[in-house]
Formats: sequence, structure tokens, C-alpha cells
Amino acid sequence: MTATSALLQLESVDQVYGAGQKRFTALEGISLTLADSTFVALLGPSGCGKSTLLRIATGLQRPTAGRVLYQDRPLAGVNPHATIVFQTFALFPWLTVQQNVEIALKARGVPASVRAGRAVDLLDRVGLDGFESAFPRELSGGMRQKVGFARAMAVEPELLCLDEPFSALDVLSADALRGELLELWFGGRIPARAILLVTHSIEEAVFMAERIVVMDKQPGRIVADLQVTLPQPRQRKSRPFLALVDRIYGILAGQTQPEQVEMGTAPGEPGPTRGLPDVTINNLAGVLEHLRELPQGRTDIYQLAGEFTVSSDEVLRLTEAVELLGMATIAEGDIILTPLGETYAEASILARKEIFASRIRRLPLFQWLIEILEQAEGRRLEWDDVLGTLESEFPAEEAEHQLETAVNWGRYAELLVYDDNSGMLFLELHPAEVDSKQPQ
Repeated sequence: MTATSALLQLESVDQVYGAGQKRFTALEGISLTLADSTFVALLGPSGCGKSTLLRIATGLQRPTAGRVLYQDRPLAGVNPHATIVFQTFALFPWLTVQQNVEIALKARGVPASVRAGRAVDLLDRVGLDGFESAFPRELSGGMRQKVGFARAMAVEPELLCLDEPFSALDVLSADALRGELLELWFGGRIPARAILLVTHSIEEAVFMAERIVVMDKQPGRIVADLQVTLPQPRQRKSRPFLALVDRIYGILAGQTQPEQVEMGTAPGEPGPTRGLPDVTINNLAGVLEHLRELPQGRTDIYQLAGEFTVSSDEVLRLTEAVELLGMATIAEGDIILTPLGETYAEASILARKEIFASRIRRLPLFQWLIEILEQAEGRRLEWDDVLGTLESEFPAEEAEHQLETAVNWGRYAELLVYDDNSGMLFLELHPAEVDSKQPQ
């Protein structure tokens, strides 16, 4: 398939939520053209606004600023020529497989005499011939998502949007469904003029798409637009495939910047507040231990995904975490262990805690959190009070993730304590402080 005319255009699109101190920019300056007869992937880490952009592109959400054009005409309201397949299967459990497909046709006013034949044909295309009378509970996850694809194709959309449609499936089912979707697309059996896939998996984007639009967060923005010229079917272990994966990891991981840039600012200060990557201490330690065993303590970032059997999104969070803590640096798609990271990897359990505590004390978010706790009565605050302040820096859901991560890190470092029964957060008392509070 070759690109011809523009099907969808986004011009300088912004999406802002809230107002005043709680104003958050989810998308900024997004300009994107989707050509006819193309398979495009929107790729980026969680929280970069990919799904928001998809809703804007289909008319389900109005942008704060900018224009959306469909076939050179401003899009007003929901686009009747587009449909979305979501990561959740969203099937009606009381309807059969065929009825779940027919309901999309009924909503479009297709006569009952036509609906059954079209539904059966679509189910046959996706490999579900013989399951027309089955109920969703009788199907595997992959089969349920196939019903979702059939239902989306039933209305013959010009623009088929896929919002992380494989993320809820096990690895084998997801791989099989990706291959079958590509077979349908390149075989001309999907009645759509273009496909727009949202994913946070770098390997998935390279495996499927003809073009990859790479996004980053804080705020959500486009940082690269790549044409993928690898022939289909693509070989995941081929050198060109791995080279492109490596290149995209390098784009998203960036390069280690001077410390004052890497650290960002604290809540309430000018400039962006640097969030904490949502990673576990065990996985963070595992990365450092792995790097210590490698020649020169260095490897391609993309290789970590295979070695640790985690998603590319998780790998990027882990590399961000060790970089933020000064235990590794990032350069040209590689991660390199620093002397501090090597010391941590070789240290005892207690020594690791001390090193980690000293490093997170330097992070502006932790400095702010410790300061407000030290100033509070009894050196303790309610969870909701701290969360309310963070919601002026991050979206509500992300603010909660940030506080949870801070508490988990602070507990490991023996800096913070959280009492779930009272909902109170307070500073850990160290032995010298405990002794000073004992009666003389």
C-alpha cells in the first residue's frame, strides 16, 4: 500500500486540563498528518497523551487549542468514519459472538436482513468461523479481542484506531493476533483506508507499522517521526529490526544531562517538577547487578527488555530511575554503570539502604516532602493533604502514583513511614532521635 492523500490532519493541537495552580498540559503543539493507505503507530511511554490524542483524532474529545481536519474539513463532533478498538474487550456478556458484531451494524441502521450475513463474513475473516453462537465467557482473551476487531470492521470505518489492543493479552496470544491483523491488512481484508495504532511497546511498533510517530511526556509532544522501510513479514531478530529498535530506545531515553537539568524542581517552584519513575527497588537493583557483570558495565538499552522479560515501557522507567539516582548514565541508546552504581550493586543490604537514602534525599521531590513533614505538627501529615499539593503538579491519577512511589522508596530508605489505618504519613525516627525522646 502506498501513501496518497491526507486522511487526517492535526494542526498545533494542545490539551490542557484544570485551571490556575492545577493547570496541567497533557499535549502541546501536536501537528500530525495521516496519509491514506498507511499503518501508523503512535509510540511513547505511559502518560505521554497517546490515548488522549487518539480521542481527539476521532472527535471523542475537543482539544483546548488547534484544529482537527478529516479529509480537509474541520472535524465537528464524533467522526462517523472512524472507530476504536480498546485494550479491554468491551463485549456484552449476555450476547453471543455474532450478536456482539451485529449490534454495531444495528447502531448504524443496517437492516436485520443484512446484519447476519455481514457479521458471519467478518467473523470468518478473523478466524472465528464456528464460534458465532458462543458467548464471550467461552472464549480466550485473544478470541474475545478478535470479536472486537470484527465488530470494529463491521461498520467499515475509513480510519481504524487501535488503543493498545494487545496489552491485555498473554504474550503468545498477542503475538498471534498481531500477525493475523497484519495478514488481514496487507491482504486487503480490512475495510479501512488507514490504521492508527497506539502502543507503548517499541518492538510492537517496529513489527507492525509503516510509520512510527514517537511521543514523549511532560508535556506530551512529538519527538520523532520515522518511516519504517523494513519489508513484511518482519524478522524480530534481524539486524535492521534491532537497529531500529535500538534507535528508538535512544530517542526516548535521551542523553544524561547535567545534574541540575536531570533533577528538575520541587512542587511549587518554577519549572517542571521531576516525577519519580514507578519502579520497584528489586528491579532497580537487578539492573545494576546485571550491568556490573557486563564488560565495561555497558549494554544497549533494548537488550534489557529481553534479558529481564519486561516491556519497553518498564525498561525506560528503570533506566530513568538509575539515571536519576546517578547510578548509571545514558548515551546513544546505551546504559553505562557509574562508579556509584557499581558500589551499590556490590554493597550489603544495609549499605544499599544507606546509599539509596543519601541519593533520594537529593531529589527535589523528596527534599520538598521531608521539609513539609519536618514543619508539620508531630512531623506527620495526612495522605490526602500531601496528595492535594501534588495534584497541582500532576494529573490526579499520576499524582497518586507519585506519592505511592515516594512512600515505597522512602520506606525502603527508612526515611518515611505510612500508617494505612490512620492515613498518616510521617518521618522515620532514627535511633539517635528515639534516644533523645526517652525520659532522662
